Amino acid sequence: MKTADGSWLSKQEGQQMLDLIKKGLLAGLGAVVVTKERVEKATQKLVEEGKISADEAEKLASELVESGEKQWHEVQAKIEESVKRATENLNLCNRREYEELKSRVEALEKRVTVVEDLTREPE
Repeated sequence: MKTADGSWLSKQEGQQMLDLIKKGLLAGLGAVVVTKERVEKATQKLVEEGKISADEAEKLASELVESGEKQWHEVQAKIEESVKRATENLNLCNRREYEELKSRVEALEKRVTVVEDLTREPE
């Protein structure tokens, strides 16, 4: 990935940047997501105030938690897809490609060593 000044980030630096972006998004979303305990507390308060019955509170809490979990999973999937697209746009190689290239380089290094040994003048 190129920076604003035209220099290139290493693969590790690019991944760290993407991780920070992802953590920032998740932190922002975490502030919006309501926990099960908070939902139950809010619905219990409605029961105590006589606004809804205990059965209605239980049903409402269950629906809200289920809806929140569904929305959370949808958001997570969208974030994962966005991060995946971003890493693809960085033209970074994946683990398999890296391992293949590493093996090829190691094989070439061995071949170069053999050729150097054959062409080296006797001392």
